[in-house]
Amino acid sequence: MNGSGTAAGLGLLSATTWGGSDFVGGVGARRAPALLIVASGHIVSLFLLLALCRAMGIAIPGSSFLLYAALGGFEGSLALAVFYRALAMGAMGLTAALTGLLTALVPVAFSILHDGLPTPLTAIGLAMGLAAIWLITRTPTAGGPDAAVRSTPPAALLLGSLAGIGFGTQLILFKMASGGGILWAMTSARAAGVAALILVIAAVPPKAPWRGFWLTGILAGTLDTLGNLFYIQATRFGRLDVAAVVCSLYPGGTILLAALVLRELPTRRQMAGIAVALAAVALLSL
Repeated sequence: MNGSGTAAGLGLLSATTWGGSDFVGGVGARRAPALLIVASGHIVSLFLLLALCRAMGIAIPGSSFLLYAALGGFEGSLALAVFYRALAMGAMGLTAALTGLLTALVPVAFSILHDGLPTPLTAIGLAMGLAAIWLITRTPTAGGPDAAVRSTPPAALLLGSLAGIGFGTQLILFKMASGGGILWAMTSARAAGVAALILVIAAVPPKAPWRGFWLTGILAGTLDTLGNLFYIQATRFGRLDVAAVVCSLYPGGTILLAALVLRELPTRRQMAGIAVALAAVALLSL
């Protein structure tokens, strides 16, 4: 398999585990505050990563790699808090679609500036991947698209845009940190992410109940950590834009799990998006 194929395959694994993490976290958020679930998963996975690095005797990389990872973990966690706030303010479908699209577009733009234009086939695959992200994350609102726009406050769209830019920037920073070793990069990112989440929770404490979130958080955090591992590895085999777009298809995994486990059937638009996503992955693997 060539570099692009390996990157696309690892990206698909990342999308799958990230989608699983969001599904577990979403189910848990029905009983406990979402931020507490995310924070508990981050804390437990941080200790596991530290123990793994020590047990394997992995040398600590240069400070610049750790700094890139820490910046990515810190601002990514802040972007997550902003995203939750945006979702609570208006039509979730439009906000989530905008955030998902920007999450992929930011690293795509960076990759084009840094690595040059992709091949025509890769460019088609990237365009299809971006279209799939929009279709998958965009949910219909009663009254049609115009009603969705009217029901979404401008502040929600602004916060959703900021969250998307933050998530996309995190993908870039993780790519820059990958040269110093994956496990230490993930550990540094987790430590900074925990610090950011603690600051957010201290500033805006989640509503009760403050219980019943640890087990869900541990499972979601473990899947999220695996997703980070697959993504960082994907960026080492191929272009950043390929890895970022494929990984950003993770809402498709969440939708499929919801259909299989909770019998929440996806819309026709979402099914079309998943089909387009699979075609995009196939093209990006060539």
